[in-house]
Order: sequence, then C-alpha cells, then structure tokens
Amino acid sequence: MRRITSGRLIQAASSRYKPIRLVMDLWLPGMDASSKLIEALKGKANNGDILVVSEKALSVSKGLVVDEASIKPSILSMVITLLLMRIVWGYLLGPLCRLKPYTLEWLRAYPLREGSRHKQLAAKLGGLLEVLKPSSEAGVDASNLPGSLVALPLFNPLREAEELRSKIKKCLGINVTVMISDSDRLYIHRSSGFALTSRRSALKRSLYLGFLAYIIGRTFRGKFAPFATPLAVVGEQLDSFMLLGLTELADRLRGSGAGRTVFEMAERFEVGLEEVTWRMLSSIKHCPAVLFKPR
Repeated sequence: MRRITSGRLIQAASSRYKPIRLVMDLWLPGMDASSKLIEALKGKANNGDILVVSEKALSVSKGLVVDEASIKPSILSMVITLLLMRIVWGYLLGPLCRLKPYTLEWLRAYPLREGSRHKQLAAKLGGLLEVLKPSSEAGVDASNLPGSLVALPLFNPLREAEELRSKIKKCLGINVTVMISDSDRLYIHRSSGFALTSRRSALKRSLYLGFLAYIIGRTFRGKFAPFATPLAVVGEQLDSFMLLGLTELADRLRGSGAGRTVFEMAERFEVGLEEVTWRMLSSIKHCPAVLFKPR
C-alpha cells in the first residue's frame, strides 16, 4: 500500500468525480434546508452523483443551537477550564501536539467565563473524552454563528442523510448518494489505513478515542494524516479511501465562511467575541454542500 496522504486521496477523488460548489445564502434556524438543496440541485444533479453536506449547516437549519450565555458555569468548571486549557494545553499538550504559536497564545489566554460555559455544555453532551479536547468538544461549534450561540451536533446523522436522500428522490426523481461530514479531524495511519477518530464516524476501519485521537494524531504527524470526518453515508458503497478523499475535498471547497473559529470571525468583522451578528454573517456567501459528479 502506498503511503496515505490527503493530497493523494484528494487527487484520486478528483480524477473520478467533478465537484460543484453549491453556494447560497446563510442557512438560518428554522430554514428548510432540504428545499434549499433540492432547488440548488435542479438541472445539476443526476443519478449516481454524490452530495456532501455540512453537518454544521444542517444543525443550524434545524434549530439545534444553544445560547451559551444562558449557562452559568460552576466554580469547579472555571477551575478545570483554567488548569486544562491555559496550563495543560497551553504549556504541555499544545507543544507536544505541535500546535502553531498563535494557537498556543490563544490557549494560554483562553477566556475563562466563555470557555467554562462551553466546557460545561460539552461535558453534558459528550462526557470526559470530549471535554478534554482543546476545541470542537462534543461536536459543539461556535463558528459562523452570532453572539454566544453554538450549534449542537446532529443527534442522528444517518437518519438525516436518509431523509434528505428520500426527499431528493421524491422531488427530482434521481438517486444520489448523500454524505454528511464535519470538519473535525480524524487521523488515519499512513501505512495501515486504520483511523483514530475524535468523533463517531461512518468510516468502517476506525476507532473512536475522543481527545486521545487528537493527541496521538497531532503528536505523530509523520505516522498519521488528518482528514475531515464522514459522519454518515447513504447510497453508493464507497471504499474508505474514496470516502475520505471526497470528504476532505468537500471540506476544503466549502471553506470556512466568516472564519473557522469565533476568534477569526471577530477579527474579520472587527468586533468583540460575542458581538458578531446574523446581519454580518449574512453579508457573506456560504457553501453548505458540494455535489460530486462522475467524470
């Protein structure tokens, strides 16, 4: 087996499928995402195509958002956040995982009040293995959302993929493969092809390890390659490498909207961390899905 790299798997996916970015307005809570996607697919999609959709965008459209300002962090939560993020990750695990200098600076100045609320929510949703991650804990995502809102992970990604595929079949009369993915990294061993995941994945040859997957994958970067995570796939049976190549390519093509983190968003709009608004976010075009067509 050739050494696995993201470049090789993306190249393999690109040689077999032509990607089409589905760019549209920001999806808001309560919006009918299925109708938006079906409208975007008209005249573009055919039998055998593959549709890769962002979990985050779907979650927001379904109203799976929480205002973390409503969470009152306990003293214990604040102490744990201080020790875990500013000290353990800022000075021990961060350098071990070879995090970039600006990321280490961010960790060492991690906001305690907002961070404690975030950790408390993650603990409730995902438990200890998720809380110990430095970011994207339990799939909770604050990027491209205003104020102190965060998006929760889909409760059942497989069911969501099945329902979306069924609606596309009913409205457009075509069978497409539907994949739901998340930008959270999984780490695949470059020689064996076995993956360590920080979230539950649709990848068959994988092992969920929570924050340990992040530490192992980042620390031994020569042994492991990072990829976006496929959460659910319904339709055509894809081999693991094609699945990973399509997921990673779709993640790169979708981009990060207003920013990958709340810090990037705040910097982009030149406001405070919790001062980003829906209006600001809506001023930017977003790409919640990518359609892949066989060449």
